[in-house]
Amino acid sequence: MRLDVNALGTFYRMAREGAGLAAGRLTQMTDVETQVGVTKLNFMRGTEIRHDFEDGSEKVGIRVELSGGIDGHSIVVFDRDSARTVLNALLPDQTTDEFDELSRSAATEVGQIMNNGFIDGWADVLETVIDVSTPEFIEGESADPFFGDLETAPDADDLALVFQSHIEAVGTETGFRHYLFPEHDSMATLLERLRTSEGIEYDKLEGFDRMAEQGAQEVARTATTLTGIETTVEIRRLNFVSLEAIPEEVANDRLVGVAFEFDGMPSGYLLFLFDETSATEIIDAMVPMDTGTSEPGEFDEMGRSAIKELGNIMASGFLDGWANVLDTTIDHSTPEFVHDIGAAAVDPVIIHLGEQQDYAFVFDTKVVADGREFDCEVYAIPDEDDLERALNALDVDKIDETPTTAEFGELEGT
Repeated sequence: MRLDVNALGTFYRMAREGAGLAAGRLTQMTDVETQVGVTKLNFMRGTEIRHDFEDGSEKVGIRVELSGGIDGHSIVVFDRDSARTVLNALLPDQTTDEFDELSRSAATEVGQIMNNGFIDGWADVLETVIDVSTPEFIEGESADPFFGDLETAPDADDLALVFQSHIEAVGTETGFRHYLFPEHDSMATLLERLRTSEGIEYDKLEGFDRMAEQGAQEVARTATTLTGIETTVEIRRLNFVSLEAIPEEVANDRLVGVAFEFDGMPSGYLLFLFDETSATEIIDAMVPMDTGTSEPGEFDEMGRSAIKELGNIMASGFLDGWANVLDTTIDHSTPEFVHDIGAAAVDPVIIHLGEQQDYAFVFDTKVVADGREFDCEVYAIPDEDDLERALNALDVDKIDETPTTAEFGELEGT
């Protein structure tokens, strides 16, 4: 199975169109004003998908099976409180929180209308007909009730292309997630029809995902070594998104970070972003003296140097692993300190990339510490043309045999 940016771009437009129709139909049915949040094509392993579900909250969902233009399963999932909010608009006299026959029927109808909105949007973009089965009501706290029995759902270590859209009710915390699990052969047929270039073998992309995983582990190891704060990788995934959607993913808080441009095969951008509390914690761990960071949001030269040095060494470990496996050289720029609010922290990168491309593969990672304030968001955004050339030259068998390397120097000024 081969894929290219044109095919994935079509899938992305398909997902956005479907989400828009689903949101509009939900508003018409319930008078609850909605808006489409982030839409992504995720290349996710089964363990990562289950991580999304297993947050301890009760969920309900409506699942349908698809055939015709695309085969697979479409699932609308919402947490129990969000479902009750919507059902209260339909059944104002319903007083119980339990899902009795009436509320299950109403929830199924809402989920079916939303599923049909997604599916009609996909059919419009693909110019085809997609048949839909009778909807199935599901509830539970883990992933198993929702897709544990589906052949189209990936096993723990399998990399699958999963469509995700998030719809939010305006002015409330009510939100809905949507998942499409396409059947492999059906997806391969669609990719072949939509592809306009030689593209990338799917197993090469899976191999590059393993490289990103190694890079993420190297980032965590480096952070632990330099700060003494035990860190691990909590979330790591490969997304295909519109460039304009990347800032929507960034928390709307004041962020501290380091940005790099890297050059070679591939080229692109690498960002490490921390919230201000995490940045202060890192500085205190690396430079155990008064650095002038006692005032919230203030970072003196020593503190900025510590953050830049940490980012510099993490970047080397991340990119050196790629270069070793690809048997190439990847150089990165000197670190640029970033301190801004939310999307403004990533806007310069998006503007630069937007001059050449509309979409991007984004490797995003969250590094966290156990019991300490240390959250680090890592974004690696390669140039799409370079990435295609690099992946086509990739020897997948070398990935697990080639070590990542990082050199730990003494922090300047300590």
